[in-house]
Amino acid sequence: MTGEPDGPASTLPGVEYGRIQRHADERGSFRELWRDEAFPGERFVQANLSTSSKGVLRGLHLHRRQTDLWIVAQGLAQVALVDVRPLLGRTGPTALVETRELGEDEWVVIPTGVAHGFLALEQLQLVYFVTNLYDGTDELGFAWDDPAVGVPWAAVEGTPDGRPILSGRDMSNPSLRELVDKLAAPEA
Repeated sequence: MTGEPDGPASTLPGVEYGRIQRHADERGSFRELWRDEAFPGERFVQANLSTSSKGVLRGLHLHRRQTDLWIVAQGLAQVALVDVRPLLGRTGPTALVETRELGEDEWVVIPTGVAHGFLALEQLQLVYFVTNLYDGTDELGFAWDDPAVGVPWAAVEGTPDGRPILSGRDMSNPSLRELVDKLAAPEA
């Protein structure tokens, strides 16, 4: 990967941001999205392309066994990261929240235990690499608007009620506290 770290460093351990180098001329452009040696210790096994209309919010999702590498291929997104590792490990009373706008050619590495979501601020194409094949067993989530978390989402213009466009799953996610309590409960 020819991308370099870009912008201010993250306040969340293990989160990295950067920018892909674009090589362009009159014919078009070329971007190297991923190179194994750029991420030592990570073995990405699946790549996906997510397309979202302006105003779509996806999240907040949590993986206990998966690292993500997100790359904005086109558009602009507000990315929200919520470090719930202190809650899951019972080492802290609260989760840490960080938001940042990512535009074309910008990337973020999201480690295991950091919940994530994004709001498409314009038509968006997001490429993401993951370290586990999808099977649904590590797909967790909590409410995007949980007041105890307080993610400062951008205002959404153009929707009938001014709220983001959500999937059924994201509309019905529990609060973060409910999710953490469920994960901490012994299995019956």
